[in-house]
Amino acid sequence: MADIFDYLEWRADVPLSVDPFNEVDNLVLAELAYADFDGILDDSFDRVPLKNVDEAYFAAHSRDEAIDSDSHVDRAPLLMDGMLSGRRFRSTKLTKYVNIVNADKDMQMSAMTFILPDGSAFIAFRGTGSTVVGWKEDFNMSYMPVTEGQRSAVRYLNEIGSKLRRPLRVGGHSKGGNFAVFASAFCDRKVQDRIITVYTNDGPGFRKEIMVEEGYKRVIPKVVSIVPDTSIIGMLLKSGSTHKVIKSSGKGIGQHYAFSWQVERNRFVTAEQSDLGLFIKRSQQDWLSKIDDESRESFVNTLFSIFEATGMDTFGEMEDNLFRSAERMLSSIKGLPKERQKELLSIFGELAKSGTQVARSAISDRQK
Repeated sequence: MADIFDYLEWRADVPLSVDPFNEVDNLVLAELAYADFDGILDDSFDRVPLKNVDEAYFAAHSRDEAIDSDSHVDRAPLLMDGMLSGRRFRSTKLTKYVNIVNADKDMQMSAMTFILPDGSAFIAFRGTGSTVVGWKEDFNMSYMPVTEGQRSAVRYLNEIGSKLRRPLRVGGHSKGGNFAVFASAFCDRKVQDRIITVYTNDGPGFRKEIMVEEGYKRVIPKVVSIVPDTSIIGMLLKSGSTHKVIKSSGKGIGQHYAFSWQVERNRFVTAEQSDLGLFIKRSQQDWLSKIDDESRESFVNTLFSIFEATGMDTFGEMEDNLFRSAERMLSSIKGLPKERQKELLSIFGELAKSGTQVARSAISDRQK
């Protein structure tokens, strides 16, 4: 089955003037935003040719290790090879790379801008990656109307929009998709009016107080939301937009891995949302409806205090040091006050109940 690497092999030589920018192009750029360009690009407005970025990156990093890796973060830079192989992206330039991680503010925001051969710009917000800080910010969205990362995304888009007087597209994968929609909704009106399309690739939604804002209502018609048929992350909270459901070669949470998304010519292969996808969506919504904001906040802080007790910054480090990290997390749980332990078990219990109730309802509906 074909993926975005195959797409670049097939279509890289078809210029944007012949086949305009499409949903698959969006995912290529959103995934490239996962690459670690620290020390190669900076936050200036210098426009660096894609070829120069590719050469500098692979002078500092092993191409073979990227090829052999199972991590989409490690493999993302390989997209540049396909982009440089034809006229579609070869003359692309990159500018204004930022990578901000602030543990004190539970914030992780990284973005970069592509100046494309068709005269437009694509602003790509990076998804969560594997940092504990980044994932905590995702969970914070369940009880906080606005996170620090979202505020930073708005500032970035305003800065780019005021500097680049050209049509804009905005996008991202996972949390990057959420940032793309949020920034487009709350940026300056002059910037918002130049946005052609906003892409959220399996990105989580928003709390209802965000969705009633005028800026959000204005931008929703421009939003393209793409989710795999068993979406988990993209079904968190609500968005008000219609999802385009597509096929993935992955299973369960593995469908969130965008390199598994199936491509045919210049579009994704569409699908119906699976029974498991519908079950996950309804279970999440039922669970969240039963837990107030105060309980959500307490749960998130307690859960991540357990992860932080490992002394490791990423889930990848925890996986590599599984015994030590598990030992430290277990010790942290035992050290929690009894009321916190009960709260943790209670909230996980509510999730199990919600799943059971949704399953029973589905079975009953089928019998009828």
